[in-house]
Amino acid sequence: MSIVILRKTKYDYNKLKPQIFEILDFFCGDLIKKNSRVVIKPNLLTPASPDRAILTHPLVVKASVEYVLQKGARPQISDSPGTGSFEKILKESSIRDALTGVYVDFKEFKTSLLVDIGEPFKQIEIGEDALKADVLINLPKLKTHTQMLLTLGVKNLFGCIVGLKKPEWHFRTGVDREMFAKLLVKIYKAVNPTVTILDGILAMEGQGPGRGGIPRELGVLIGSNDTVAIDFVVCKMIGIDPDRLLTNKVAKEMGFVHEGIDLKGDQMFGIEDFKLPQITPLVFGPKRLHRVMRKHLVQRPVCDDTLCELCEECLQYCPANAISQSRKKIHFDYDSCIRCYCCIEVCPHGAFCTEETLLGKIVRKVLKLNK
Repeated sequence: MSIVILRKTKYDYNKLKPQIFEILDFFCGDLIKKNSRVVIKPNLLTPASPDRAILTHPLVVKASVEYVLQKGARPQISDSPGTGSFEKILKESSIRDALTGVYVDFKEFKTSLLVDIGEPFKQIEIGEDALKADVLINLPKLKTHTQMLLTLGVKNLFGCIVGLKKPEWHFRTGVDREMFAKLLVKIYKAVNPTVTILDGILAMEGQGPGRGGIPRELGVLIGSNDTVAIDFVVCKMIGIDPDRLLTNKVAKEMGFVHEGIDLKGDQMFGIEDFKLPQITPLVFGPKRLHRVMRKHLVQRPVCDDTLCELCEECLQYCPANAISQSRKKIHFDYDSCIRCYCCIEVCPHGAFCTEETLLGKIVRKVLKLNK
């Protein structure tokens, strides 16, 4: 049985600090030794201020650092951002300011080690610092995700893949969301975080995980040494079947889900009307028609030209090279687009969203009626 600690809280440091200390003490207090190296992995997707609910809040990071220092260990904050420089993210997130005068290393994941994570992926490069840490503290943000529904504890560890290797893996898994979920779960098991603390105090709903999402105050902090159990608890809180989150479904099929969850701390509460992103099938119907359907019928990314500033972040990150740019607007090659929605994730202006074609809606309804 997995133990999960849930605390109702807010960004009041006098209240938040002892709650984070409590969770860390329960799950890894005996594991953090004097002079040990503790890597703290927040969600540092892109430059953004705390009120946007895109990144792990600076006070959650600060409390984790101070706990590590109290144990006489050496804290290191690390991630591999999706877009923007590591230093710019630390500044705009207010993490750098929150830790002024505090002894902590800031180190972007730069070097990797090859790890065999098994079939069908075999060897994959994972950030060396994450793998070699004496203790790894995973600090995800509770957010929606246009491709994978939610980005929680397991998905946060995809940030241990260095730089442009991330879009490369998006491309290799293609339009198969379940295959990508399997990759995420295998990365999670390879990295094996010591403890995960999910920041759901100011969460994100709608078209996350980037600037297209909507901040929503939930006031919850969830910790465990079983990251999948945290993801299960979040699904139950927002009133959805945990298997709708494909990383949960895959983890269960792979035997990584323990029987039962022992919930400690505050009583779990339901969150009503939590706005999830619209997720539609990427392919459906006869296999021989999948390519045509993907181009003309299924949900796809679109750009709002009034918000786009032609900064080219999407062009640089697109794993399928499906985006081009004229002098005035962004263009998509929907035949090449694999619907990973990295463009939505990394756009610093929130210019992208998903849209299902009218023809696609009609065809999908007809196929459903004829089943």
